[in-house]
Amino acid sequence: MNKHSSAAAAARFTGPRPQATRESAKGVRFVDYKDTDNLRRMMTPNGKIYGRKRLSLSAHDQRMVATAIKRARYMGLLPYTSATL
Repeated sequence: MNKHSSAAAAARFTGPRPQATRESAKGVRFVDYKDTDNLRRMMTPNGKIYGRKRLSLSAHDQRMVATAIKRARYMGLLPYTSATL
């Protein structure tokens, strides 16, 4: 089996994919920076943001996720790096 096959890629990621965007009452899509549990699943254990192919996001959604994570870091809701350094 090829190491780049879809079965091998599916086996690497365990658990459900985090839902990145939500829709407001007016129909606007957004990423909530206060939802730290969901944002933490989009980061590595060291604190780096996963790429859009790993998260299965569009480019626009990836930019919104990155902005939300950076905003949550600035507000002190998420760490910049892991605490084990």
